[in-house]
Amino acid sequence: MTRIIAIANQKGGVGKTTTSVNLAASLCAMKRRVLLVDLDPQGNATMGSGVDKRSLEATVYHVLLGEKKIREVRVSSPTGQFDLVPANRELAGAEVELVDLPERETRLRDALAEALSQIREALTEVAEDYDFVLLDCPPALSLLTLNGLCAADSVLIPMQCEYYALEGLSDLVQTIKRVRAHLNPKLEIEGLLRTMFDPRNTLAQQVAAQLQQHFGDKLYRTVIP
Repeated sequence: MTRIIAIANQKGGVGKTTTSVNLAASLCAMKRRVLLVDLDPQGNATMGSGVDKRSLEATVYHVLLGEKKIREVRVSSPTGQFDLVPANRELAGAEVELVDLPERETRLRDALAEALSQIREALTEVAEDYDFVLLDCPPALSLLTLNGLCAADSVLIPMQCEYYALEGLSDLVQTIKRVRAHLNPKLEIEGLLRTMFDPRNTLAQQVAAQLQQHFGDKLYRTVIP
């Protein structure tokens, strides 16, 4: 069964996109079939996957507005061996246009469900299906992030152990709870990944201890320096 994971944190610069691209490549190295969906108008996951965002004719923008199917816009990453639904700055206008559309919070979920269903029905078990779909969300609690949370089974949260980290994490957790209560009852926290972690830093150790206390096994033992 395909597992859909949103990589999200409303704070920028925490290694979210780096985590998304490297996780996609690592899963492919483990012979898993992966689709990475870039939901950030900056298009960093697209560029990080080796795709020139300036040359794109169709992106996730067209999927969200219902103009294209995922199978029509996905491309293969020349560097990571995974499939990619790319994004560019055109996506920034999608939030304005989504506001007036019906079911604006679930456009991505519906598109993914349709695409995955069609793939399963049309192809054999060994053909192109996905074990994992990774959603690289923008650094904001926006309609684009909301679409990602509504489409996902779980949320992976990269974060730095710094002064304001817990406050931002609290906001994200509350958003996840609201999405679970009203839009996506299956949504859960996949785990918390400490990035740019310096074990010599006292504050980082204190924040890590609080994360361990509140989230227990959800806090990954692996840390990214």
